[in-house]
Amino acid sequence: MSHKLDQLLDELKKDLSGVTQKEKVLDIKSKYLGKKGPIADIMSGLKNASLEEKKEIGSKVNIVKDQIQDLITHKLSEIESSEINETLKTSQIDITYRDYVKQTDTMHAGFHPLSAIKREIEDIFVSMGFEVLDGPHIEEEFYNFDALNIPPSHPARDMQDTFWFHDKDSTEEKKRLLRTHTSCVQVRGMLKRKPPFRFIVPGKVFRAEKIDASHEAVFHQVEGMLVDKNISVANLIYFMKVALREIFKKDVEVRLRPGFFPFVEPGFELDVKCLICGGKGCSVCKQSGWLELLPCGMIHPNVLKAGKIDPEIWNGFAFGMGLDRLVMMRFGIDDIRNIHGADLRFINQFKSY
Repeated sequence: MSHKLDQLLDELKKDLSGVTQKEKVLDIKSKYLGKKGPIADIMSGLKNASLEEKKEIGSKVNIVKDQIQDLITHKLSEIESSEINETLKTSQIDITYRDYVKQTDTMHAGFHPLSAIKREIEDIFVSMGFEVLDGPHIEEEFYNFDALNIPPSHPARDMQDTFWFHDKDSTEEKKRLLRTHTSCVQVRGMLKRKPPFRFIVPGKVFRAEKIDASHEAVFHQVEGMLVDKNISVANLIYFMKVALREIFKKDVEVRLRPGFFPFVEPGFELDVKCLICGGKGCSVCKQSGWLELLPCGMIHPNVLKAGKIDPEIWNGFAFGMGLDRLVMMRFGIDDIRNIHGADLRFINQFKSY
C-alpha cells in the first residue's frame, strides 16, 4: 500500500508537468483528491483492515494528501506568477509619476486589513474553482428575503434588524432596503446561471445592530454557494476546513452545531476556537472560548426553486463568513471598532499586507 501511495505522487507529478492552465490543475486535483479518486478508494478499503494497518496506512495517506496539496498549490502559484509576468510585459507603467511628488514615509501605502484578507479569500476560493460575484447595496425585498425562504413574519424583517427605505417610488410589492447579507447576490447568481456552478460573494452589509467589541451596524461578509449533483454535508465540511486552514495559515479547532436558517436545511453553526484568547474567554468571544464564524448548510429546495433550479436534480450547500471576525482572529484584534475607525496609527500597522 505504501508503494502504491508513492506511485500516486509520481503520477501526479507527471500529470502536472507542462500544465499551464489553472482549470486543468484543479481538474487534476479533483482526480486525485476527489470522492471518486484513488485516495478515497484507499481510505474506503481500510474498513476491513486491522487496527494496526489502519493506523499505519491512515498516517501515510494523510502525509501523501498533504504532499499532493502542496504540489497543487505550488503549481497554481507558478501559473499565477507566469500570468503576472506576461501581463507586465505588455503593460505600461508611468515611472515618472514619483518625480512630481515629494516622497515621505506617510506615502507608502498598504492594504487595509479587510482588503488584504478579502483578496486572500478570493484567491483561495478561485483556486477551488469558485467565481467571485458582486451586487448592489440597495436591494429589493424579493432578493433579500422572499427568494431566501424568509417569510414576512420572520424576525429578520423587523425594524430593529433592517434599514428600510420609505420613498415615494417604493411599493408593497417592491420595497427597498440596505442588504442585510450578501445572500441576495447568490439569488441573482442562480438566476443568471445554469448548474453546476460555484461562487462566492464578498461585500458590505447593513443591520441595525447594537455596536460593541464584536458587532457593528456596517460590516462585511463572504458568502458562497455550490450547486451540483449528489452534494453532501461532507463536501461542505471539506471546503470549509480547507478554506479556514488557508486563511489562518494553520489548522484551527472547529466545532459544528445544529443551527436554523430559513435558506438551508439542515443548517449548522461552525464555530472556531477563539484565537484572541486561545479559548480561555474574552470580550470578543463573550467569555465562551468559541466564536460563531460560519453559518452554513444544505441549500433549501425553496431557495433553489426561487433560482429557477430543479431541486429534484440539483442540490448544494451555502455558507457565510463574517469577514470582520476573520480579520480579528487573523491579526489578534480585540475590538471591531478599530477596524472601522479612521486612526492611521492602527491602519499603518498593516502596510506590509
